[in-house]
Amino acid sequence: QGQLVESGGGLVQAGGSLRLSCEASGGTLSGAAMAWFRQAPGKEREFVAAIDWSGTDPTYGDSVKGRFTISRENGKNTAYLQMNNLKPDDTAVYYCAANTGGGAWSRAWEYDYWGQGAQVTVSS
Repeated sequence: QGQLVESGGGLVQAGGSLRLSCEASGGTLSGAAMAWFRQAPGKEREFVAAIDWSGTDPTYGDSVKGRFTISRENGKNTAYLQMNNLKPDDTAVYYCAANTGGGAWSRAWEYDYWGQGAQVTVSS
């Protein structure tokens, strides 16, 4: 059974940067699209970014376009989320997800593997 493990969360001041990593085990990533979602307290889960197996043409949620970059290293079974110019509104638990069907969609229900989440807190 595949597993996803996020790392790299933490506390940062507004305007700062963080990089999240998502490492897969158990062959989860073979052919899979990867995505990041986030959920703030009292809010619904929000799409952040997605990337297909080839790593081309990633997609982003409107609130992070131009600030966040999703990437992957298939040889390391790892996906990344580089977050720059962070804002207090970016504070949330960030979840890594894998869609073994291969589509880099923005809908959470398309993803069949999820990580445990990583807390990102941005102070003003």
